[in-house]
Amino acid sequence: MGNTMDQRVKEIFDTVVKHRRHLHQNPELSFQEYQTSVYIQEELTKLGIPFQVVMETGVVAVLEGRKETSDAIVVLRADIDALPIFEKNEVSYKSNNDGIMHACGHDFHTANLLGAATLLVNMLDTFSGKIILLFQPAEERIPGGAKQIVESRVLESFEGTIKAVLGLHVSPRLPLGTIGIKPGRFMASSDEFYIRIKGKGGHAAEPHRAVDPVMIGVQLLNALQQIVSRKADPSIPSVLTFGRFIGDGAANVIPQEVLLEGTFRTMDEPWRKEALHHIETLIANLPVALGAEVTCEVRHGYPVLQNDPHLAQELTRVLRNHLDQIHVVDPGIWMAAEDFAYYSHQYPSLFLLLGTSNTNASTQYGLHNAQFDLDENAFHVGIPVLIQSVLHLLNTSNG
Repeated sequence: MGNTMDQRVKEIFDTVVKHRRHLHQNPELSFQEYQTSVYIQEELTKLGIPFQVVMETGVVAVLEGRKETSDAIVVLRADIDALPIFEKNEVSYKSNNDGIMHACGHDFHTANLLGAATLLVNMLDTFSGKIILLFQPAEERIPGGAKQIVESRVLESFEGTIKAVLGLHVSPRLPLGTIGIKPGRFMASSDEFYIRIKGKGGHAAEPHRAVDPVMIGVQLLNALQQIVSRKADPSIPSVLTFGRFIGDGAANVIPQEVLLEGTFRTMDEPWRKEALHHIETLIANLPVALGAEVTCEVRHGYPVLQNDPHLAQELTRVLRNHLDQIHVVDPGIWMAAEDFAYYSHQYPSLFLLLGTSNTNASTQYGLHNAQFDLDENAFHVGIPVLIQSVLHLLNTSNG
């Protein structure tokens, strides 16, 4: 299949690149992907693939195999939203929407799935069951589009057994031609804290007449780090990071209040619950003990993403055996968060990484960077990986 598939991808490569660049030039934020959705619908219509719109901007399409009767379903998911970032790349396909950028590769994910659909629509006689093409909105924003997809039970409406949900994410950490598959716990949970500490402002020369929220904030941050260093099991990866600390005073002015924003991530759901309790308790009490008032909003984000061990092992074997020039590695855990995790708690699921970097510096910027870009030759890997995986799973009774 390898050489035949390579040739088919070469034939549609320019079209898929065109999809990606159009989407890159016209990015839209989470829950606002209206024109992105229209573009996807138009391309599916050209291919003659039936679809329905969900959550206003999501698109769910279906391909039904003709090989033999089967109730098996495999879902291929691509996220479609962009980020609130000003793009700094000077390329012909630079974002036309100031302050919005596809800096996480969702333009590639969407184009890659459209590319797979373009080939699969002419391969209906080669598989049984159904392939669901899920173009999902709002991965980048809590509560996440995946949660709403799961709760809507739209996937169950296709009346079959969901054997697997597969997702693919670009990775500048991996070189072109590499696929990353991590069995078991792969990506972290993610929760966010928005803290306001209100003290009593005053003159910097008279701190005794003030209640200094800056120093209270510093002490709170130091104390919070002990939850990870002294209460967490060292074998459980945990990260507590505060990326925003605003005290709008001056060199000689103690401000009235400070704002702090941070995130807690871990790989264990029971510890996540316990840690959040410790964090919230400390936030509620330490500033008060030091004479300040405090409020805290906790935004509960995505759960731990768990790759099905059997799927990981099986598809690692299949990809190594059937696709030439592809190197499959275990990338280790990744403390980023992904709303694909919701699928992994509901169905057998596998989230793969696709290497997109080459020797050019332009492909080596990290995700969410204003200069993020990728090697579009990764389509030669990403499209065959989706097709080979889905065909294997639908054509084997124990896939």
